[in-house]
This record gives sequence, C-alpha cells and structure tokens, in this order.
Amino acid sequence: MSLARSLAASKYRVLGTTTTPEQIPTMEAAGIESHLFRLGSDFGAPAETLLHRLLQAADVLVLNVPPRASSAGAYPALLRPVHRAVAAAGTKHVIFVSSTSVYPDEPRTMRESDALSTRDAASDVLRAEGHFVPRYGQWKSTVVRLGGLIGPDRAPGRFLAGRRDLANGNAPVNLLHLTDAVGVLTAIIKHDAWGHTFNVCAAQHPPRRDFYPAAAQYLKLESPSFKEEEGRSGKIVDSSLVRSILPYEFQHDDVLMALEHC
Repeated sequence: MSLARSLAASKYRVLGTTTTPEQIPTMEAAGIESHLFRLGSDFGAPAETLLHRLLQAADVLVLNVPPRASSAGAYPALLRPVHRAVAAAGTKHVIFVSSTSVYPDEPRTMRESDALSTRDAASDVLRAEGHFVPRYGQWKSTVVRLGGLIGPDRAPGRFLAGRRDLANGNAPVNLLHLTDAVGVLTAIIKHDAWGHTFNVCAAQHPPRRDFYPAAAQYLKLESPSFKEEEGRSGKIVDSSLVRSILPYEFQHDDVLMALEHC
C-alpha cells in the first residue's frame, strides 16, 4: 500500500488488488484503481479473466503476496495462476517481493548467490521466485529479498517487549525501514533495473540483545531480556549489490537511529 500510494503520488497509473472489500475506498482515495481479487482454492474463471485484463493494462507487475504457514508446496501452488497469467498476457516486467528468510540461519554473511531461485529448490519461497525468473526471456524480472520490515505501524519496540530469557541475543538483526523498501522498489521501476536478485536491508546489524531493549525503551515499554550465550549466532545479510547498481541512497542504514521514524 505504501508503494502504491507513493507511485500514484508520482503520477504513475497504479492498478491495485486487495482481498478485503473495506480497503477499496482507502485505495481509491489514494488514486489507486482498485479491484477485489483473491488467490487460493476458489480461484476460478472470473478471477483469471480479471487478472489477465489487469496484466495486459500494466507495464510492471509488483507481486507482493506474503507466504503463510501452511503445507509444503502451498506457496508456489498459490502463485501458479499468476505465473500462467504473466506468460499469457505478455507482461513486460515483474518485481517479485521475497524475503531474506530464504537464507539459512548460520553465523556468516549471506549474499544473493547463497540462495538460488529455481523451480525445484528445497524452499517454497525460492521455488516461487523461480517461477517469475523467465527461462526464455518472455519478460524481464527482478527479485527483491527484503529484510524484516520496520516503520510506521511496525514499531520494533513492540515485537519482543517484556519477554524474558530469549535465545540468540548475539544474532545480528537484518532490518529494513519502510521508506527504503519503497525507495528501492521505485528505483527499480524508474531506472529499469531488471535481471537482478537483490538483498535489501539496512547496512548496520546490531545484535538482538542491544537493538530490541533499545527499541522497547524508545516506546517506554518493558525491555526484553536475553540468555547469556557464548559466541555469535545468526546470519548477516549483505545488501552491497543493490547499492552498487541502483542510484538510490538508503535513508535508514542506522536502525537504532531509525527508531524515531517508526
């Protein structure tokens, strides 16, 4: 919604879908051409027709359907009708919004090549990514693996406030402010940055035991506590590739300083 609002305010024509009828007036007030649309077991001919019509009218599809906890294979299956429609409608460009959760939780730096999006990958999310990376050049796509989102309505001080004896206090955080999520997605569209997979997160990665108490204190909530543990745990997601290619300057690389903007 934040991306759609920003694009509409910049005079792009924005077609938006929602599963919630109550959202439509809010979307239309923001200048978004709104349509009620749902993927899932009841996906049928009317939804397929609508999706095909919307894709034919658009130059870029921004596909942002978060995976839900469900049976193995459910997420790629959920998105398969979109993949078929992209191919049938002659869609020119696709941005697939993915997650840094595709990387193993190991104490090392993760770059884009550490998780490959293929149609037979072990991870459901990687398989879904692979559906939208064209094999034969039918369209151009870019995959963005976003860090954990923080910002307005997602204040990180509420995530763990008051919880005791949490594990993995030494693990680094891999977070992304909403402003930078919107900024990177917009820059991909504006500068035709296709054919890439990008990690997108803040450059600084303080440990959880430092970040989450500070975030809770900022909201005057009870700080969480962490177990005493030896050594480092958890991955650091490297976002240097997107910074080297896109002419976009991140606004909130210091996630502790970003707390006042959440």
